[in-house]
Amino acid sequence: MTIRAVNFNFSHLLTGKVSRTQQVFWLSLSLTFAAIYAYPALLNALSHDYIVQDDARQHVFWMRRFLDSQLFPGDLIADYFQSVAPWGYATFYRLFAAVGIDPMALSKILPLGLGLVATVYCFGITLQILPVPIAGFIASLLLNQNLWMRDDLVSATPVAFVYPLFLAFVYYLLRRLLLPTLVAIALLGLFYPQCVFIVAGLLIVQLGRWEQGRFRLSVVRSDYWFCGWGLGVAFLVLLPYALNSSEFGSVITVTQARMLPAFSTKGWSSFFNADPWNYWICGKRSGMLPTEWCRLMAKYSILLVPPQVWVSFSLPFLLKYPSRFPLVKRVSRGIWLLPQMLLVSMGMFVAAHLFLFKLHLPNRYTEHSLRIMVALAAAVALTILLDTVLQVAQTKGKPLLAIGFTGVLAAILLFYPSILQANDYPFPISRYTVGDVPELYKFLQQQPKDTVIASLTEEANSLPTFAQRSILVGGEGYALPYHLDYYNEIYQRTVDLIEAQYSLDEGLVQDFIRRYGVDLWLVERGAFTPEYVMGNRWIQEYESAAIGARLSLEGGGVPVLVERMERCKVFDGEGLVVLSADCLRDSLLVLF
Repeated sequence: MTIRAVNFNFSHLLTGKVSRTQQVFWLSLSLTFAAIYAYPALLNALSHDYIVQDDARQHVFWMRRFLDSQLFPGDLIADYFQSVAPWGYATFYRLFAAVGIDPMALSKILPLGLGLVATVYCFGITLQILPVPIAGFIASLLLNQNLWMRDDLVSATPVAFVYPLFLAFVYYLLRRLLLPTLVAIALLGLFYPQCVFIVAGLLIVQLGRWEQGRFRLSVVRSDYWFCGWGLGVAFLVLLPYALNSSEFGSVITVTQARMLPAFSTKGWSSFFNADPWNYWICGKRSGMLPTEWCRLMAKYSILLVPPQVWVSFSLPFLLKYPSRFPLVKRVSRGIWLLPQMLLVSMGMFVAAHLFLFKLHLPNRYTEHSLRIMVALAAAVALTILLDTVLQVAQTKGKPLLAIGFTGVLAAILLFYPSILQANDYPFPISRYTVGDVPELYKFLQQQPKDTVIASLTEEANSLPTFAQRSILVGGEGYALPYHLDYYNEIYQRTVDLIEAQYSLDEGLVQDFIRRYGVDLWLVERGAFTPEYVMGNRWIQEYESAAIGARLSLEGGGVPVLVERMERCKVFDGEGLVVLSADCLRDSLLVLF
């Protein structure tokens, strides 16, 4: 009797009238799990004085200019990343910097706030589609699992703002609230403009109706006004991007990209791939699917792909049979937004391939919307199935069926991250980099703010963040090849640096220092062997220069930097040596 009573009450939560208390409870539980998933990343971010998220090393470091305008003067890398940062994104950090908050510190706590906002809107969207709070909880739980299987949200870069802002747009669109919808569109354009194309497409398809097996245009005048205002805001917010030309030249063309090693299969911005599956479906930048789904399929098992993906496929079938699945009758017309979102996203994916690089990367038009769509679709499907099982169990007097199904469902939903971890897939993913040489960072911080550091070490990539000093070149995260004027300069600098670092010609080293205004040169003590050169991925990306360096070392020559190392070092620790460029230049001049 007790079991049946519990079963009945649980079923009533799905089919009965929704109370505010229920909504608050399930929303609170949703926010709790969002915080639980974010907590390890936040704890990690605050665990060390020198720690930074990998993407933030490129997209946030330059914002310390907001605190100190003298930092990174004439820095090519800082200038480039500042130029490509969306206006809203940069202004957001600038406002916090105006009250003394370090952009790097803000980037560490921001993911938690963005995740909570995304959770609230996801919960609200689900209730607009299916007014059952448990469905809202399931959707938000699945969405947060999706978000923390990738490092988009945790990066606090422009892409991190997609989820709260796009979900806000969808929520207000479903409720037909014009002003909030327009604000959401504007903010999306200011933070992540690519997503505005999907927004515009969704607004247009709202004018269509599928009724009695035929497509019809809406006859409601307010629908056209709503769409018109939304498209107007979308046009205005995208107009500056269309009119403003980059100081680093035009966006690279397909022909140019095919000629660059950076876009090859093994390049640091790999794009082109002869394998259709790895190009159209699972390409990191060219493919349709989110990269974590492809990684799970390729490295682990197709069974580890989030179960929500497979469950979402069942939703169209469930919706066709309301007599068998009673809760289907409570599903609103808002459910049509899911196939519409898929249609628009795929349309933009195709358009991005047709106008390659002019609309940035094709994957950016599907990966975010797919993560959202499958979470919403799976939540609705699971809630419908749960309701059906509970009603069958109640009707046939089989409470164990209800308890068993509910228990299995809860276990899969709640413990899927643990299953990932048991299979060596990290969850949550944060990709934080810890600085291992604090003495080096402190030393460099004492140098003049216009100091330029030349280096081919991995540690150099963290120096703008930890030491707040300029580097001449950086690794693959800094050598973005989408604007040729910038990329060609970085490429040439790197080639020249490799040649100079391993050169036996004292004149070449002197010319390099003078040409690029190098003040300090950071090297690893073990960097001057053929094995090091061959094993250094960064150097190997510049094939001709790498071959020259290796052949020089194999020939038994002693590079100039090795000869002058002990005389010109100004810092030595953890296998890293900082050489004074003035000393190198003066020593060479004495020889002449």
